[in-house]
Amino acid sequence: MFRFLIRFAFAVAGFWLAEKFVPGIAVDGLKSMLIAALLLGLANAIIRPILVVVTFPIVFLTLGLFLLVINAATLGLVAMVMDGLTVNGFWPGVFGALVIGACSWVGDKVAGEAGVRD
Repeated sequence: MFRFLIRFAFAVAGFWLAEKFVPGIAVDGLKSMLIAALLLGLANAIIRPILVVVTFPIVFLTLGLFLLVINAATLGLVAMVMDGLTVNGFWPGVFGALVIGACSWVGDKVAGEAGVRD
């Protein structure tokens, strides 16, 4: 449970950073950031693997760069189903997905180290 909370906190921080530094991404407040992080985590766990498998030939041909498009699409999907999150276009979605993904990656590394027992 502790690892989940660390990863979740870093995902919320990623949304906060994306709102501050990526023009075209707006989040209405902390409550919206919490809900958006939870929904993005669910979308990444359920929908993203299906998209990766379906688009595997394109991902392979672009040497993985198409995964940025998939991440942006997943972020856009969360923005479509949620009122408090706005993603205005493709490039804000790509850059927002990069920022949120980088924060989530750091959270995963921190949570992984916290979960290791000596």
